[in-house]
Amino acid sequence: MAPITYTETELIEQPLHTNDFIQYKLHHPAKDTGETRADGKLCQISYYDQMLNPNEPKFLAPLRRWEKRMGFVTPIRWVNTIAITVFHIIGGLFWLRLIFFWDKPLHWQTLVFGYLIGQIAGFGVTAGAHRYWCHRSYKAKLPLQWILVICYSVAGQNTIYEWVRDHRVHHKFSETTADPHDANRGFFFSHVGWLMMKKHPHVLKQGVKLDLSDITNDPVVQFHTRYFLLFKIACCFVVPSVIPALCWNECWELSIISQSVLRYMMSLNFTWAVNSFAHLWGNKPYDKNIMPVENWGVSLVAMGEGWHNYHHTFPWDYKAAELGIPLNLTTTLLNYFASIGWAYDLKVASPSLVRSVAKARGEPRED
Repeated sequence: MAPITYTETELIEQPLHTNDFIQYKLHHPAKDTGETRADGKLCQISYYDQMLNPNEPKFLAPLRRWEKRMGFVTPIRWVNTIAITVFHIIGGLFWLRLIFFWDKPLHWQTLVFGYLIGQIAGFGVTAGAHRYWCHRSYKAKLPLQWILVICYSVAGQNTIYEWVRDHRVHHKFSETTADPHDANRGFFFSHVGWLMMKKHPHVLKQGVKLDLSDITNDPVVQFHTRYFLLFKIACCFVVPSVIPALCWNECWELSIISQSVLRYMMSLNFTWAVNSFAHLWGNKPYDKNIMPVENWGVSLVAMGEGWHNYHHTFPWDYKAAELGIPLNLTTTLLNYFASIGWAYDLKVASPSLVRSVAKARGEPRED
């Protein structure tokens, strides 16, 4: 089915510059409580204190005092922080051992299999959670929906509901305090640090306001949510880890390490790179007034998600890029599914619209 082409007469989806949006461009470390002090001034409570759990264990008190002295906006989620840190240390040590100290190399089939599993996981995130469920840039028939669910489960990320909610808030309030991974807070925060801290109150406030009825009423998504842990454990860890050992006699230790640690670690960081690298380093041919950029390196590892200046300018375009095919395996696969009728009503920005917007807002292009 032919893509749906948007003409220059149609509005481009852009964040609504409401009072909330303008306010969130500024950093307010505290909010009024509504109570008045003896000197007549309003009492204030910091966002950090607002997000503290009054019933948390007392042994965390010294850590909380240290966090406040260091100026953290919201409390650190120490379980997440320790888990992510230890996981990456273990992954790094395994890489070193695998390269320099392992007496038995990986079978070539295991390397190819790991690459294919990584592409399957990436397709679930890019074509599924991102372009289909979040942006509704195309429609999918039931067989493709189930393929997307399985592929997304291989990625081992959050529930589809959580992914969509956070990403829609990110687009509506990009690079503000209501953005879950605001790149203004630096590379580390936008890459992985946002997963180590409690969300800013503005993020929570806007997340609750979103209309997510299309997700909550989707029976495929709800089935996945109901059996989320089963899907994640089976598709992300168990099945990828046992196949090399059973099918071509890879040693069990290498089979588990290569798929459940190294491949998973790389998949996560390739996804996170879209929030960090693709918001900080690159050019802006479509809109120079926003932070997202065109980054070919991210597109290479994230299956076409690095053409981010285009994507934030035309978020409903199923290609997530002007040209679609170069370094964009996701679009290539979606085009195949469109050719067999499983993907349809693909939304595309017309060439004239892209040219007019780029001319009006983008950085000058070099001839």
